[in-house]
Amino acid sequence: MLWCAVGIPICVVDTMSPDRLIIEFDRALRTVFAAAHTVRPVPGAAFPESTLDEKERRHVVGLMRVNHCGEICAQALYQGQALTSRDTSIRDALRSAADDETEHLAWTELRISELGGRKSLLNPLLYLGSLSLGVFAGVLGDKWNLGFLAETERQVEAHLDDHLRQLPADDAKSRAIVDQMRLDEIQHAEMAIAHGAAELPQVAKFAMKVAARVMTSTAYRL
Repeated sequence: MLWCAVGIPICVVDTMSPDRLIIEFDRALRTVFAAAHTVRPVPGAAFPESTLDEKERRHVVGLMRVNHCGEICAQALYQGQALTSRDTSIRDALRSAADDETEHLAWTELRISELGGRKSLLNPLLYLGSLSLGVFAGVLGDKWNLGFLAETERQVEAHLDDHLRQLPADDAKSRAIVDQMRLDEIQHAEMAIAHGAAELPQVAKFAMKVAARVMTSTAYRL
């Protein structure tokens, strides 16, 4: 199958109006290259900055870089899934969830900057890969599309639980951001189930875990 510059199949592009194609391309560029903006208050913004030694600071930066990279992937997944969903109500739900992910993107980006770190160099590549997966999930049909979303959010929840265990106990600012992200991801999974998500086969869940492990271990460093 041929793919366009932002990872959307040519057959999908052919069904899109020029205006919508421009909007989706602009969404991709802004997600990967522009600074994200938040409407909701940043969790933990009022908390004082903790005193971290250099090893702790590097570790927290690595964890928040992984979380930021995950939000890049989430934006791409939602975009791809919304592009190929057949149900208007599901597309609206996906767009609403994507708005939450934009907030997460802004929060993690801010925290990385506060700690003197940088975003992942892999963001453009991971965006393209995640967008392709989202499109593929949507092509399979809405129940599998939502099933993929629900399982993704369950795995993200577990991943954020692990980060809460790893973050320094006195780093209240980072912990507040991760905890609120976790609560939002739970709601996204519940939304997918409420809209009729199918349960994915175990082999698919395992493959998703392996892919996530590769992404997180790489983004932590790069």
